Amino acid sequence: MSRSPSPDTVLNAPLVSSSLAPPRDIKSAGTTRIDFDGLLREPLLLKEDLKNGCGGQLWPAGMVLSKYMLSRHATDMAGKTIVELGAGGGLVGLAVARGCEIGLPLHITDQIPMFDLMKDNIALNQLDSTVVASVLDWGEPIPSHVPSKPDVILAADCVYFEPAFPLLITTLQDLLGPNSVCYFCYKRRRRADLRFMKMAKKAFDVQEVRDDPHAAEYSRESLYMYTIRVKPTKQPATSKQIPATKETTLLVTEVEK
Repeated sequence: MSRSPSPDTVLNAPLVSSSLAPPRDIKSAGTTRIDFDGLLREPLLLKEDLKNGCGGQLWPAGMVLSKYMLSRHATDMAGKTIVELGAGGGLVGLAVARGCEIGLPLHITDQIPMFDLMKDNIALNQLDSTVVASVLDWGEPIPSHVPSKPDVILAADCVYFEPAFPLLITTLQDLLGPNSVCYFCYKRRRRADLRFMKMAKKAFDVQEVRDDPHAAEYSRESLYMYTIRVKPTKQPATSKQIPATKETTLLVTEVEK
Protein backbone atom coordinates (compact mmCIF):
# COMPACT_ATOMS: atom_id res chain seq x y z
CA MET A 1 0.00 0.00 0.00
CA SER A 2 1.37 3.41 -0.91
CA ARG A 3 1.63 6.11 1.71
CA SER A 4 0.99 9.78 1.04
CA PRO A 5 3.42 12.24 2.63
CA SER A 6 2.28 14.26 5.60
CA PRO A 7 0.92 17.78 4.94
CA ASP A 8 4.05 19.29 6.50
CA THR A 9 6.25 17.30 4.12
CA VAL A 10 4.33 18.54 1.06
CA LEU A 11 4.12 22.17 2.19
CA ASN A 12 7.83 22.29 2.92
CA ALA A 13 8.89 20.51 -0.26
CA PRO A 14 11.28 22.63 -2.34
CA LEU A 15 9.95 24.36 -5.46
CA VAL A 16 12.20 23.47 -8.38
CA SER A 17 12.85 25.90 -11.20
CA SER A 18 13.06 24.38 -14.67
CA SER A 19 16.19 26.42 -15.40
CA LEU A 20 19.09 24.08 -15.96
CA ALA A 21 21.72 23.43 -13.35
CA PRO A 22 24.86 21.28 -13.16
CA PRO A 23 24.25 17.51 -12.92
CA ARG A 24 22.57 16.66 -9.65
CA ASP A 25 23.94 14.33 -7.03
CA ILE A 26 21.88 11.28 -6.19
CA LYS A 27 19.79 12.27 -3.20
CA SER A 28 17.66 10.69 -0.53
CA ALA A 29 13.93 10.09 -0.93
CA GLY A 30 11.65 13.11 -0.68
CA THR A 31 8.90 15.10 -2.37
CA THR A 32 9.57 17.98 -4.78
CA ARG A 33 7.20 20.71 -5.94
CA ILE A 34 7.59 21.79 -9.57
CA ASP A 35 5.76 24.55 -11.43
CA PHE A 36 8.05 24.82 -14.48
CA ASP A 37 8.66 28.54 -13.99
CA GLY A 38 4.96 29.31 -13.59
CA LEU A 39 3.66 27.21 -16.49
CA LEU A 40 1.60 25.23 -13.98
CA ARG A 41 -0.83 27.17 -11.83
CA GLU A 42 -0.90 24.30 -9.37
CA PRO A 43 2.59 22.86 -8.83
CA LEU A 44 3.20 19.21 -9.49
CA LEU A 45 4.25 17.10 -6.50
CA LEU A 46 6.84 14.45 -7.32
CA LYS A 47 7.99 11.83 -4.90
CA GLU A 48 11.59 10.88 -5.65
CA ASP A 49 12.94 7.56 -4.41
CA LEU A 50 16.02 5.82 -5.77
CA LYS A 51 15.70 2.58 -3.85
CA ASN A 52 14.41 0.78 -6.98
CA GLY A 53 16.53 2.47 -9.61
CA CYS A 54 17.76 5.76 -11.05
CA GLY A 55 14.39 6.36 -12.70
CA GLY A 56 13.10 7.43 -9.30
CA GLN A 57 14.94 10.75 -9.55
CA LEU A 58 14.16 13.84 -11.63
CA TRP A 59 16.56 14.20 -14.56
CA PRO A 60 17.24 17.18 -16.85
CA ALA A 61 15.69 15.86 -20.08
CA GLY A 62 12.40 15.25 -18.30
CA MET A 63 12.34 18.84 -17.10
CA VAL A 64 13.12 20.14 -20.62
CA LEU A 65 10.47 17.99 -22.33
CA SER A 66 7.83 18.84 -19.72
CA LYS A 67 8.39 22.57 -20.15
CA TYR A 68 8.29 22.24 -23.93
CA MET A 69 4.98 20.35 -23.88
CA LEU A 70 3.43 22.84 -21.46
CA SER A 71 4.56 25.89 -23.43
CA ARG A 72 4.06 24.66 -27.01
CA HIS A 73 1.36 21.99 -26.85
CA ALA A 74 -0.92 22.96 -23.96
CA THR A 75 -3.99 23.28 -26.19
CA ASP A 76 -3.49 20.68 -28.95
CA MET A 77 -3.49 17.44 -26.93
CA ALA A 78 -7.27 17.23 -26.52
CA GLY A 79 -8.73 13.94 -27.71
CA LYS A 80 -5.31 12.39 -28.38
CA THR A 81 -4.02 9.09 -27.04
CA ILE A 82 -0.77 9.66 -25.15
CA VAL A 83 1.81 7.18 -23.84
CA GLU A 84 4.99 7.97 -21.91
CA LEU A 85 7.91 5.54 -22.14
CA GLY A 86 10.50 5.11 -19.39
CA ALA A 87 8.46 7.39 -17.17
CA GLY A 88 10.33 6.78 -13.93
CA GLY A 89 8.22 8.66 -11.40
CA GLY A 90 6.01 10.00 -14.20
CA LEU A 91 7.26 13.58 -14.42
CA VAL A 92 6.48 14.33 -18.10
CA GLY A 93 3.17 12.49 -18.30
CA LEU A 94 1.92 14.01 -15.05
CA ALA A 95 2.98 17.49 -16.16
CA VAL A 96 1.05 17.08 -19.43
CA ALA A 97 -1.98 15.72 -17.56
CA ARG A 98 -1.90 18.66 -15.14
CA GLY A 99 -1.15 21.49 -17.54
CA CYS A 100 -2.38 20.49 -21.02
CA GLU A 101 -5.89 20.05 -22.33
CA ILE A 102 -6.34 16.29 -22.66
CA GLY A 103 -9.56 14.38 -23.05
CA LEU A 104 -8.44 10.75 -22.82
CA PRO A 105 -6.57 8.87 -20.08
CA LEU A 106 -2.82 9.33 -20.36
CA HIS A 107 -0.63 6.23 -19.87
CA ILE A 108 2.73 6.45 -18.09
CA THR A 109 4.84 3.30 -18.39
CA ASP A 110 8.04 1.81 -17.05
CA GLN A 111 9.39 -1.45 -15.65
CA ILE A 112 8.04 -3.16 -12.52
CA PRO A 113 10.48 -1.46 -10.08
CA MET A 114 9.01 1.95 -10.97
CA PHE A 115 5.35 0.88 -10.87
CA ASP A 116 4.63 1.76 -7.23
CA LEU A 117 6.38 5.12 -7.56
CA MET A 118 4.30 5.99 -10.63
CA LYS A 119 1.10 5.09 -8.76
CA ASP A 120 2.20 7.07 -5.69
CA ASN A 121 2.76 10.19 -7.78
CA ILE A 122 -0.56 9.81 -9.58
CA ALA A 123 -2.33 9.66 -6.21
CA LEU A 124 -0.21 12.47 -4.75
CA ASN A 125 -1.46 14.79 -7.50
CA GLN A 126 -5.04 13.47 -7.46
CA LEU A 127 -4.82 12.46 -11.12
CA ASP A 128 -6.26 8.96 -10.69
CA SER A 129 -9.07 9.65 -13.15
CA THR A 130 -6.69 11.07 -15.76
CA VAL A 131 -3.45 9.06 -15.64
CA VAL A 132 -2.92 5.28 -15.75
CA ALA A 133 0.33 3.61 -14.66
CA SER A 134 1.35 0.49 -16.58
CA VAL A 135 4.29 -1.90 -16.76
CA LEU A 136 5.89 -1.90 -20.21
CA ASP A 137 9.21 -3.64 -20.84
CA TRP A 138 10.99 -2.43 -23.96
CA GLY A 139 11.32 -5.12 -26.57
CA GLU A 140 8.34 -7.04 -25.21
CA PRO A 141 4.80 -7.04 -26.71
CA ILE A 142 2.81 -3.91 -25.89
CA PRO A 143 0.23 -4.65 -23.13
CA SER A 144 -3.30 -4.84 -24.50
CA HIS A 145 -4.58 -2.01 -22.29
CA VAL A 146 -1.92 0.44 -23.54
CA PRO A 147 -3.14 2.34 -26.62
CA SER A 148 -2.00 0.81 -29.88
CA LYS A 149 -0.42 3.34 -32.26
CA PRO A 150 -1.02 6.31 -29.92
CA ASP A 151 -1.16 9.83 -31.30
CA VAL A 152 1.63 11.05 -29.00
CA ILE A 153 4.56 9.26 -27.37
CA LEU A 154 6.63 11.00 -24.72
CA ALA A 155 10.18 9.83 -23.98
CA ALA A 156 12.74 11.65 -21.82
CA ASP A 157 16.09 10.41 -20.53
CA CYS A 158 15.61 7.00 -22.12
CA VAL A 159 19.15 6.86 -23.57
CA TYR A 160 21.44 5.71 -20.79
CA PHE A 161 21.97 1.92 -21.05
CA GLU A 162 23.48 0.75 -24.32
CA PRO A 163 22.15 -2.87 -24.26
CA ALA A 164 18.62 -1.42 -24.13
CA PHE A 165 19.03 0.63 -27.34
CA PRO A 166 17.70 -2.06 -29.74
CA LEU A 167 14.88 -2.86 -27.29
CA LEU A 168 13.75 0.78 -27.28
CA ILE A 169 13.91 0.85 -31.08
CA THR A 170 11.67 -2.25 -31.19
CA THR A 171 9.14 -0.69 -28.82
CA LEU A 172 9.04 2.51 -30.86
CA GLN A 173 8.47 0.43 -34.00
CA ASP A 174 5.57 -1.33 -32.25
CA LEU A 175 3.99 1.90 -31.02
CA LEU A 176 4.50 4.37 -33.85
CA GLY A 177 1.65 4.46 -36.34
CA PRO A 178 1.27 6.50 -39.52
CA ASN A 179 -0.19 9.41 -37.55
CA SER A 180 1.94 9.09 -34.40
CA VAL A 181 4.65 11.46 -33.20
CA CYS A 182 7.18 10.80 -30.45
CA TYR A 183 8.64 13.77 -28.60
CA PHE A 184 12.07 12.51 -27.58
CA CYS A 185 14.50 14.37 -25.32
CA TYR A 186 17.81 13.06 -24.03
CA LYS A 187 21.06 14.20 -22.48
CA ARG A 188 24.15 13.02 -24.31
CA ARG A 189 26.52 11.74 -21.68
CA ARG A 190 28.74 9.35 -23.64
CA ARG A 191 29.83 8.77 -27.21
CA ALA A 192 27.78 5.55 -27.15
CA ASP A 193 24.60 7.64 -26.93
CA LEU A 194 25.21 8.74 -30.51
CA ARG A 195 24.84 5.11 -31.53
CA PHE A 196 21.20 5.18 -30.46
CA MET A 197 20.49 8.27 -32.52
CA LYS A 198 22.17 6.63 -35.53
CA MET A 199 19.93 3.57 -35.06
CA ALA A 200 16.85 5.79 -34.68
CA LYS A 201 17.61 7.80 -37.82
CA LYS A 202 18.02 4.60 -39.80
CA ALA A 203 14.66 3.24 -38.61
CA PHE A 204 12.54 6.40 -38.40
CA ASP A 205 12.04 9.94 -39.63
CA VAL A 206 13.94 11.88 -36.94
CA GLN A 207 13.80 15.67 -36.91
CA GLU A 208 15.28 18.14 -34.45
CA VAL A 209 12.66 20.23 -32.63
CA ARG A 210 13.07 23.79 -33.86
CA ASP A 211 10.17 25.65 -32.25
CA ASP A 212 11.53 25.73 -28.69
CA PRO A 213 12.96 29.16 -27.80
CA HIS A 214 14.99 27.56 -24.98
CA ALA A 215 16.88 25.17 -27.27
CA ALA A 216 20.08 27.21 -27.32
CA GLU A 217 20.11 27.22 -23.53
CA TYR A 218 19.70 23.50 -22.93
CA SER A 219 21.83 22.42 -25.89
CA ARG A 220 24.79 23.92 -24.04
CA GLU A 221 24.11 21.24 -21.42
CA SER A 222 24.20 18.51 -24.14
CA LEU A 223 20.41 18.15 -24.07
CA TYR A 224 18.65 17.53 -27.38
CA MET A 225 15.03 17.18 -28.43
CA TYR A 226 13.62 15.48 -31.53
CA THR A 227 10.41 14.33 -33.09
CA ILE A 228 10.35 10.71 -34.23
CA ARG A 229 7.85 9.48 -36.80
CA VAL A 230 7.38 6.57 -39.17
CA LYS A 231 9.33 7.15 -42.36
CA PRO A 232 7.14 8.33 -45.24
CA THR A 233 6.19 5.58 -47.64
CA LYS A 234 8.02 5.90 -50.92
CA GLN A 235 5.66 6.31 -53.83
CA PRO A 236 6.28 3.82 -56.67
CA ALA A 237 7.74 5.36 -59.77
CA THR A 238 5.11 5.98 -62.41
CA SER A 239 5.78 4.39 -65.78
CA LYS A 240 6.04 6.76 -68.69
CA GLN A 241 3.51 6.22 -71.45
CA ILE A 242 5.18 5.65 -74.80
CA PRO A 243 3.56 7.88 -77.43
CA ALA A 244 2.00 6.01 -80.32
CA THR A 245 3.91 6.08 -83.57
CA LYS A 246 3.29 4.61 -86.97
CA GLU A 247 5.71 1.76 -86.22
CA THR A 248 4.12 0.83 -82.83
CA THR A 249 0.64 0.97 -84.35
CA LEU A 250 1.65 -1.42 -87.14
CA LEU A 251 3.25 -3.75 -84.57
CA VAL A 252 0.10 -3.88 -82.41
CA THR A 253 -1.99 -4.53 -85.53
CA GLU A 254 0.22 -7.46 -86.51
CA VAL A 255 0.02 -8.94 -82.96
CA GLU A 256 -3.79 -8.65 -82.91
CA LYS A 257 -3.96 -10.60 -86.16
